[in-house]
Amino acid sequence: MSSLGSTEFDVLVVGGGVVGAGAALDAASRGLSVALVEAHDWAAGTSSRSSKLVHGGLRYLEQLEFKLVREALKERGLLLRRLAPHLVRPVPFLFPLEKQWERAYVGAGVLLYDTMGGAGAVPMHRHLSRSRMAAVGPSIDTSKFAGAIRYYDAQMDDARLVLTLVRTAAQHGATVLSRARVTSLTRSGGRVSGAVVEVDGAAVEVRARRVISATGVWTDSLNALSPGTPPFHVRMSKGVHVLVDRSKISLDGGLITKTEKSVLFVIPWGAYWIIGTTDTPYDGDPAAVSATSEDVSYILDHVNAVLKTPLSVDDVVGTYAGLRPLLDGASGDTAKLSREHAVAQPEPGFFVIAGGKYTTYRVMAADVVNSAVAGLGRAVAPSLTARLPLCGAVGYQELWADRARVAAESGLPTSTVERLLQRYGSAVSDVLALIAQDPSLASPVAGYLAAEIVYAVTHEGALDLEDVLARRTRISMEHLDFGASVASEVADLIAGPLGWTDAERDQAVKAYRASTELAAR
Repeated sequence: MSSLGSTEFDVLVVGGGVVGAGAALDAASRGLSVALVEAHDWAAGTSSRSSKLVHGGLRYLEQLEFKLVREALKERGLLLRRLAPHLVRPVPFLFPLEKQWERAYVGAGVLLYDTMGGAGAVPMHRHLSRSRMAAVGPSIDTSKFAGAIRYYDAQMDDARLVLTLVRTAAQHGATVLSRARVTSLTRSGGRVSGAVVEVDGAAVEVRARRVISATGVWTDSLNALSPGTPPFHVRMSKGVHVLVDRSKISLDGGLITKTEKSVLFVIPWGAYWIIGTTDTPYDGDPAAVSATSEDVSYILDHVNAVLKTPLSVDDVVGTYAGLRPLLDGASGDTAKLSREHAVAQPEPGFFVIAGGKYTTYRVMAADVVNSAVAGLGRAVAPSLTARLPLCGAVGYQELWADRARVAAESGLPTSTVERLLQRYGSAVSDVLALIAQDPSLASPVAGYLAAEIVYAVTHEGALDLEDVLARRTRISMEHLDFGASVASEVADLIAGPLGWTDAERDQAVKAYRASTELAAR
């Protein structure tokens, strides 16, 4: 915190979602002095509540959004091969065909999808007969379909990707601070010269030659701090997902099916399936978005239309809801608003970026930093994040190939080591070191290891129970009680590293359980 008020930064980035974290890394890796501030926790908003997919957006081809799809597929390839192979991995999807004539039409689109941007990053698609479709997806009611096309996209843990971007930015010299809310912009000489940031109840004036707003669905709120007409508005679209136990659907890979408004995904997620999403306008408090019974019914109705054995509300073990920040346009239908992004400079020294897709975060980050550094008064290197591996990527492939040895040396099952490698990459050595120091940290906690809970605080900047349960792990979304039943156990693990007294520990558990009761209503 002390460096915030004592340094003039080249760039101050406001917003700790995927675009803000990406912008901080982009600027820091160019040799600029950077501060990144987030009002709550890293990825606390939209960036931890996505469909967990890194994809080009197959449906955007039908909307003729070729540039967007090509760009996203290129980024998918970079993440899979170079930037974050430990966090992003291929996953096959079935695309059911209702009529035989669709095979040529859909097949041509998927062939274009395979070749237009990320060729070679994932396997090519295959056409499946009805019988082969039944073998791949025994739970699918194949009597309704003429077969399917199986194609590949990629998936990731969205919150973990953001956290890894933040850590990588810090490794490149960025000052990063969560729980730091911008309350006003400061000006000098007719231009924005920084911002006032509230940290631990104190107001800190942060001086910066450029201020970048990457605040997603809160864009209009930060725009309000700047005089004049906003360069654009952001409309919020609510996306809801439900989780069911993996045993409820027998399917090798995932499933995508068209709905009357958008598409529905069934996505493998560890011991669960993620099923979603909705795409409905939202005009409430961004911090209070939640899944309603109507949202859940909508998702179940659509997935049950393709399943032999319908799912019921009782099968749902968790839900989560997020908001997409869409650039406002003439359409009243959020499903048709552009997923492209825009960069603007409402006043000298102040830059705003909004819109876009999660997959194209790196392009968005580079675009806004390029705009911000123009006229900075000195030569600034071009973006190099296309060839900059994220924290944990270097050495991951070698450890994965040697995972049996790692398991034997750590005393953990190979399956556990595989899961850890796909969350931490080569940084898994730090997690295993905690267990070596305290073997009790190998004990399970709601599908994770106790060591991961401790590591969330010691290495990943978690400051309270919600940070750990909702984003460092995904216990909150994987359980209908949002993790309230293990809150006390988790609090015991993190109280020491956070320096909590017994009273503070008890209050944290009480506050978290109260928040989950409110969310469940």
